[in-house]
Amino acid sequence: MKPNDLIPLVSRIRLDFRSGVPIYTQIMKEIEQLVSGGILQVGDQLPTVRALAQELRVNFNTVARAYRLLDEAGIISTQQGRGTYILETKASEKPDEEREQALQSLSLRYLQDVLRLGYQPDQIIEVLEKQITDWRQSEDK
Repeated sequence: MKPNDLIPLVSRIRLDFRSGVPIYTQIMKEIEQLVSGGILQVGDQLPTVRALAQELRVNFNTVARAYRLLDEAGIISTQQGRGTYILETKASEKPDEEREQALQSLSLRYLQDVLRLGYQPDQIIEVLEKQITDWRQSEDK
């Protein structure tokens, strides 16, 4: 992701200010999921702390904390004067347990979103089953 790809990255980071989960934690999880999902690749550059904070409309220190913790975890690397880059391995190279956790986290977020929109579990299952069937058919071609 190039530095000028800020808007697509920002549109993929969803924050819930009412959830009780600290915003810096949400930013970290969102970036981790973008990495595990292959949206962000090793070597991609992230926006500056100031730019991301401005676009997300959060405090500069909130993004700085998320970046610092991601750096300490070895997911990103901040290089003074050069920028912040993704270091984490791709999802396919992660241990099965981490991949399973990423899938569970993505599934939970999806379910929370659609339930919040008022869909019932049976409706969700029906749509998912159709999507999986369509996906499998397209894979067979």
